[in-house]
Amino acid sequence: MWTVVYIAANRLQSDNIKKLLCREGILADSRPAGVSMLGDGLYEILVLESEAEEATSVLCHNITGV
Repeated sequence: MWTVVYIAANRLQSDNIKKLLCREGILADSRPAGVSMLGDGLYEILVLESEAEEATSVLCHNITGV
């Protein structure tokens, strides 16, 4: 089962977060989640439920670089 671990503000941020997670060996996907205030869409970042804790840890340690 897929689990949302982050909501990206736009497609570029979504792509960067997916690349970061993939570099760490975590399978990641994204899907549109609505429209942000800036006009670009919001994106949910999803990982397998079994990797959600690891993905959250990776994001917490690297989110300023995304």
